Amino acid sequence: MQQYKATITAQAVMHFKVESAKVCVVTSVKNRKICVLGGGSFGTVIANMLAENNHDVCLWLRNADRAAKMHIQHENLDHLPNYRLDERLHVSTDMAHALNNATLVFVSVPSKAFRDVLRQAQPFLHADAILVSTAKGIEPDGFWLMSDVLRQELPTHRIAVISGPNLAAEIAQRQLTGTVVASSDAAVCTLVQSLLRSSYFRVYSNSDVYGVELGGVLKNIYAIACGMAAALGVGQNTISLLITRSLAEMGRFAAKLGADPLTLIGLAGVGDLIVTCSSPLSRNYRIGFALGQGHTLEQAVAEVGQVAEGINTVHLVAMKAEELGVYMPLANALNDIVFKGFDAAKVAVRLMSGDSNIDVEYRANLTK
Repeated sequence: MQQYKATITAQAVMHFKVESAKVCVVTSVKNRKICVLGGGSFGTVIANMLAENNHDVCLWLRNADRAAKMHIQHENLDHLPNYRLDERLHVSTDMAHALNNATLVFVSVPSKAFRDVLRQAQPFLHADAILVSTAKGIEPDGFWLMSDVLRQELPTHRIAVISGPNLAAEIAQRQLTGTVVASSDAAVCTLVQSLLRSSYFRVYSNSDVYGVELGGVLKNIYAIACGMAAALGVGQNTISLLITRSLAEMGRFAAKLGADPLTLIGLAGVGDLIVTCSSPLSRNYRIGFALGQGHTLEQAVAEVGQVAEGINTVHLVAMKAEELGVYMPLANALNDIVFKGFDAAKVAVRLMSGDSNIDVEYRANLTK
């Protein structure tokens, strides 16, 4: 594989642009044309699974050099080395070509770039295109989730979100995985389920878009806390305490924002929470682990080397919880440690000496 790691020349990139422009406009009579915006880990596995299911898929990336490498090598060495990309998956840096005739578009870019990418895409979108967000973050100005941004930027399009315990590296290994697609339009859920399902990837549906999305957003906070706790050498009792009380906080916060707290006992809530709070494959967990080892936030982010949405989410959620009067001691504690420099051991003592409260807060809802 060493020959593939050589720098791609300008000539090769130009050749790639011409060839990708040709293949990405091809549509299939039998199968739907699909575009995936964003060539990170999850965008790559989504695009590849769709291609393996015999759909015409184009993966759009900003970076021409990275795209050219993927086009030539059929591999995303930057994010998923040794994951062979299907020959039916095309890669392009030309958004117009990538979106041409696409009636389903997955948006798999970080939340900070989400609105900008939608605005770039809007002129090229098919009138009937369905937009599906896979991003798990918050836009700070207005506390907008990505479904909010989709509605604001593309109000005439049908939308959905995907969230769940979906570590891209394990999906790439074809480990058995489940996810949740949420939309107010049941037909959209059914479509996404049919397109993505395979022998190793199962898609469940939910109509609670905000609840599913909040599960994916909030668990990132607690993954950082659990990574930090693991680095400090705590036992499994402590990790269990952290995860279950994190779920209680997530439920309180989701309910305050109008979501169904019971959504969080599903894959998009507790399922995603468990995997990100216990796996070193989780970027947020690794950030927390580095912080627990005494690294600064800047050092921890540099060490992970990829976007970890939870860092920004910590501060945003702590501020929003204070504004709304939601009791979230763990989120507030992590905000104190990460952004205010509080000592983790002293914060832990503060947490354990706080007022006791009930264990299961939504028991009444289960009997309705």
